[in-house]
Amino acid sequence: MTGLVSAERGVGETALVDALPEVVVVLFAAVTHLADPWFLFGLLAVAYWFAGDRLAASPRRAGATAIAVVTCAYAAVALGKAWFAVPRPPGAMPPADVPTWLPALLSGWYEAQVLSDGFGFPSGHATGGAAAYLALALVYDRAWTGGRRLLAAGVVAAAVAASRVVIEVHYFVDVLAGVLLGGGVVVGALWLAGDPRLPGRNSSSASSATEPTAALDPTPAFLLAAVVSLAAAGVALAGGHTGEVVEAGIGIATGLGGAVGWRLVAGDEPSVPVRIAVPALAVTGALWVGAYALADSVVVTLTATTAAVVAVVALPALPKRIGAIRPDRDAGGWSNGNN
Repeated sequence: MTGLVSAERGVGETALVDALPEVVVVLFAAVTHLADPWFLFGLLAVAYWFAGDRLAASPRRAGATAIAVVTCAYAAVALGKAWFAVPRPPGAMPPADVPTWLPALLSGWYEAQVLSDGFGFPSGHATGGAAAYLALALVYDRAWTGGRRLLAAGVVAAAVAASRVVIEVHYFVDVLAGVLLGGGVVVGALWLAGDPRLPGRNSSSASSATEPTAALDPTPAFLLAAVVSLAAAGVALAGGHTGEVVEAGIGIATGLGGAVGWRLVAGDEPSVPVRIAVPALAVTGALWVGAYALADSVVVTLTATTAAVVAVVALPALPKRIGAIRPDRDAGGWSNGNN
């Protein structure tokens, strides 16, 4: 599929980036963390667990839907990269040009940021960043005003996209495609989730019209992510792209894990108590790290990813289930002990 997007797709951005002061490049290397997968899913999980009704009428439905949206975005990236199979800019290849003034403690970090393998189109960071921050702005619809939320989302998404060009791991066309793809995924995934603000999803319920998050069901979006990831795995296998097969497998596991986890949640649960959330974050984080660290074993990677996502999505239901087993530890008791 290589001929569909040119390997030489730059539009002169490399010359502009090379003229930037080194300190600017280092700053953008830090900005790019705002759309690292670990950061985005950590942010989404924390919002999902802790958001209250000051942010959305149904914060658990809103949060799970945002997770499903970003899962769809990464599935679309996996399919796009396997399909187009074009390389990154030469600047993403070693050796890294590390500024001599950078402290030794930060040199390794900087090198890890500016060197990247795998395919380049579309940009995963630009896609994931656009999808995540736009989804957060739309589902947590009680925070600020709509205009302010969208402005903040746009600024962060644009900064992330620019950072990928500045550190020379993507061409401009890669991040432009990523931003457009991320925005499109948000619209499509929210439509599947039943957002009444979108055409064809108008609800006859007055409460749904004024509180759209109350109508959201993330299950269809999670399942779509699994299906798209399965297609990405097939394309990657046909092209012999082993790394993309693993990424697609993680997408399948994340989509299915999210759908299974949501089946265990009623959708109206209160915020997760801190004493439950902290150990859960440690366990799910360890599973997530293990999934990537053991990527050579596809079975282990998929199992760890599925377990982590099921745990993240199902966690809000845990206090109530504990209360059913131990009446002295009902959901209210857990919450009151952590206010």
